[in-house]
Amino acid sequence: MIEEVSAAYSLRAQEYVERFGSMDAVHPQDRQLVETWARGIEPGSSVIDAGCGPGQWTNFLAELGLLAHGIDLVPEFIECAQRTYPDVPFSAGSLNNLKVPDGSIAAVLAWFSLIHHEPVDIQLPLQEFRRALHPGGTLLVGFFEGPVVEQFAHAVAPAFRWSEDALSDELRAAGFDVATSQVRRSPGERPQAAIVARARNGC
Repeated sequence: MIEEVSAAYSLRAQEYVERFGSMDAVHPQDRQLVETWARGIEPGSSVIDAGCGPGQWTNFLAELGLLAHGIDLVPEFIECAQRTYPDVPFSAGSLNNLKVPDGSIAAVLAWFSLIHHEPVDIQLPLQEFRRALHPGGTLLVGFFEGPVVEQFAHAVAPAFRWSEDALSDELRAAGFDVATSQVRRSPGERPQAAIVARARNGC
């Protein structure tokens, strides 16, 4: 399914970039949440923006003093990110294989980048994030929230909403301890949520 998702985003990459490809399109609460999380990471630490899209969040993390690297499966997004933010590293790749040494990363941002993973496959990226993170490293996941895990008709490709409890259980199973979670409900928008988790020692 991931290959089909990548192809669907490739076809609509320019439209996506125009609508969502800058920090101006970010909800103020989301910006504050990510900034608060990022400021809790030691400056100069290596972090991955997993599913970086056009790169605006990767650049945001870099501006906060982190060594941010953006990874995305969609080549058009990576090309756009490299043009727009030439001083920030980006590479094309799968979230299921970050191609970094074990325990080499301080933090991972997965901002709505796991929504197209089918529930039966969600452990693949989560366990890969855990492998890449050093013990105590932090993960911030943004996702669409609902009372049950279910598919919905996303504008680009089929996606899944998760309950906080269900995704928290998956994170624990992958070797994380859940630190905080929150839900944002805005008129006219799907409920959105975020979970901060830390890589468990000894996993």
